[in-house]
Amino acid sequence: MKKTIIIPVIMIISVSPFYAQKNALSSTANQKNSYRFTTEIDLNATSVKDQARTNTCWCFSTASFFESELYRMGKGEYDLSEMFIVRENYINRLKDNYLKQGKGSLGEGGGLPHDWLREFREDGIVPEIVYPGLNYGSQSHNHNELNSFISAVASVPVRNNIESPQYDQIVNSILEIYLGITPDTFNYKGVDYTPRSFAKSLGIDPDNYVEISSYSHFPFYSRAVLEVPDNWAMEKIYNVPLDELIGIMDFSLANGYTIAWDGDVSEWGFSHSKGIAIMPEISESAEFPGELKAGAEKRSTQELREEAMKLNKIFPEVKVTQEMRQEGFENSSTTDDHGMHITGMVKDQNGMKYYKVKNSWGTDSNPLGGYLFMSEPYARAKTILILVNKNGIPPAIKTKLGL
Repeated sequence: MKKTIIIPVIMIISVSPFYAQKNALSSTANQKNSYRFTTEIDLNATSVKDQARTNTCWCFSTASFFESELYRMGKGEYDLSEMFIVRENYINRLKDNYLKQGKGSLGEGGGLPHDWLREFREDGIVPEIVYPGLNYGSQSHNHNELNSFISAVASVPVRNNIESPQYDQIVNSILEIYLGITPDTFNYKGVDYTPRSFAKSLGIDPDNYVEISSYSHFPFYSRAVLEVPDNWAMEKIYNVPLDELIGIMDFSLANGYTIAWDGDVSEWGFSHSKGIAIMPEISESAEFPGELKAGAEKRSTQELREEAMKLNKIFPEVKVTQEMRQEGFENSSTTDDHGMHITGMVKDQNGMKYYKVKNSWGTDSNPLGGYLFMSEPYARAKTILILVNKNGIPPAIKTKLGL
């Protein structure tokens, strides 16, 4: 999943005191039509991490989700090792690549929440302090060279039609050189653990979590393989109508459950640096506010967008339908780009709902300390799938899904 920052619109954001503590842009809070947010729901989350020069957002977002689950379960604060999961995921994807005769997904971005759960179930987990995954003299993650070696080595067993013991040793050596040797046992807060016994001590049951999407090319209330590159494991995803997908997200947050989110961040309305993700109604046929109205029909969409970048306005947003969402998926304008963690909800001064989203691009990446606000229209259009606790699903929908 790519780490892409797109700066689409110059927006003025003011927020309730909680967010102001995160250095939000509040100096122009009283400007007419500038964004002013009020907190509706704010659930416990651990500190914002930085995936740095890696494409491991799928792992960072899911680890953050389960750290919030541990808060909710009364277990306290944990910092779980992302790189322990990433390392084991490399092993599984190399095997998959071999079985697919070299046509598997080898990029480290090739992952979804179910991959985190698979590694957790099979290999356990360790705290970050036990396995930071920085064994190459760097203060931050950088997997460029690691990825190059993995890709080069992966071609050998495919070419020779055998995974030799020497190949396995070479793969493990590469991962150990860059990420470190995974511990058989370790001591954490005075207790001795193995990765599996530590995972068991957390009380997380992978069977309590499901991935849900909303597309009309397979039946609602069924499970099917969602055709995105990151679903290399061919995992089946539950499918519901779009209104119910949003209903699940809202019900989950209202009942104390956060959400692991996977979706598209390549839209021009997504600006992590400004802390906002919206679906503005800016096209040749749109109704434009203020300065954009005059002569709008004579300008291209791109010209209108460039002018919109200069305005400090709240724009009307697209009314996203199931059909529009499906079209975006099928014409690849909606792509599987990035994983993040939804931890709450805010509303602007007009009553528009936004999801509070924790990103993994560091605390200094924007004025909101690494968070952003995603509008409901953006979530409707650009969510690929979510991971939720089964108890965060409304009972009626849960029954339809057979859960």
